[in-house]
Amino acid sequence: MEQSGKKNPSKGLLQSEELYQYLLETSVYPREPEPLKELRDITATHPKAVMATAPDAGQLMDMLLRLVNAKKTIEIGVFTGYSLLLTALSIPDDGKITAIDVDRQAYEMGLPVIRKAGVEHKINFIESQALPVLDKLLEEHENEGIFDFAFVDADKVNYKNYHERLMKLLKMGGIVVYDNTLRGGTVAMPEELVAENLRENRRLTIELNNFLAADPRVQICLAPLGDGITICRRVC
Repeated sequence: MEQSGKKNPSKGLLQSEELYQYLLETSVYPREPEPLKELRDITATHPKAVMATAPDAGQLMDMLLRLVNAKKTIEIGVFTGYSLLLTALSIPDDGKITAIDVDRQAYEMGLPVIRKAGVEHKINFIESQALPVLDKLLEEHENEGIFDFAFVDADKVNYKNYHERLMKLLKMGGIVVYDNTLRGGTVAMPEELVAENLRENRRLTIELNNFLAADPRVQICLAPLGDGITICRRVC
């Protein structure tokens, strides 16, 4: 059962809240490291807590990181650092994460937990828009094809721009995971039934999903975990 005393916001897409809680309490929470539990509880106090990576999606990310023996990773969109801490715990002691976010304040909310977990040395946090950082990396040709893994949970309008750059930075067989690719199920709803304030991100997400499905450079899997995650493995 859930080992935390606080109620965390649901991001599940399953047919009932009860089924999602069953999944979390049976499979996810018992295996969740204590630092992640602590950071999840801290994040639950943030007014935008729903932005955090869902723990079930995080569990799959942890497995993917270990399957590819990831050592050098990129994270675009950090928030309070749940997925960042998860990555730092998954990669070896000499691994490195280039973590990019415009909001240092949210990152610093989770930083004490990251420090207590002993993994801060693996993280290079850059307070910036992501595109300039990615472009700067690509100015150095030796950075092409050296990253094992990337996670993107940021401004949806730039997902395709991030993808183009990540296809150069990731090594062959490297993985990029995009978050929020089902948008709470709105991608499958008629537009007129979607709240007006959600329509633009819905449109951008549909465009991204169609773009990724047609991209011959990647093998893809859109998994209904959290708010939907799309896993792309670079194959050419």
